[in-house]
Amino acid sequence: MEKRILNYEDLLDMLDHLLREPKQFWDGFYEDRTKDIPFFKVKGPDENLVEYFRNGLVAKKVLEIGCGPGRNAIYLAKKGCNVNAIDISDNAIKWAKERADEEAVKIDFRGVSLFEFEFEPHSYDFIYDSGMFHHLAPHRRLSYVDIVKKALKKDGHFGIVCFNTEGALDTPDWEVYREGSLKGGIGYTEERLKEIFEEDFIIKDFRRMKRIAQPDNIFGEDFLWVSLMQLKNS
Repeated sequence: MEKRILNYEDLLDMLDHLLREPKQFWDGFYEDRTKDIPFFKVKGPDENLVEYFRNGLVAKKVLEIGCGPGRNAIYLAKKGCNVNAIDISDNAIKWAKERADEEAVKIDFRGVSLFEFEFEPHSYDFIYDSGMFHHLAPHRRLSYVDIVKKALKKDGHFGIVCFNTEGALDTPDWEVYREGSLKGGIGYTEERLKEIFEEDFIIKDFRRMKRIAQPDNIFGEDFLWVSLMQLKNS
């Protein structure tokens, strides 16, 4: 029987099905750990994340969205944070747990989509997304922002790492659905990315990520934007 669109969630579900199935894709992506992927080769955190804490960011309870192999979650745990880290890929979560065990840190890893993740509202001091947002379909952006807002404490901080237009094509929203593909991710201009967040967040820092020559104990590639934001008081 054909599904009917009776509410907003039905609409989102229909649009999801116009694109690739994310769990299957990301499980396949993380299956081979030897692939030539920049962040597969580095165990350490993003250079901007290190900078935020060096400059005085304070966070007791943290949520990492799309944690992948756990680089940043492990760093946050070592900084004394109580860390929840989620990823839709079971293979990513398995790899992250192995790394956390090697580093002897305790992290609550969960294999779940952000849109199905259950949390206590307004409970996180800091939410961090390193590389999930640019793989998000346009129709999921509003839900994404709403979840981040709902999860953050008053005056909480949000950090994001996202493709710029050197990392991926600046694909228009409507073209994603005409082509039925995100084409490896959306590359955002500064204006386009800020437009999504500036109504609800104070943008405290926005810049290109610094490229870090490898091998090194931190990660950095200049085809990415990094930004630190603070939730506006409503």
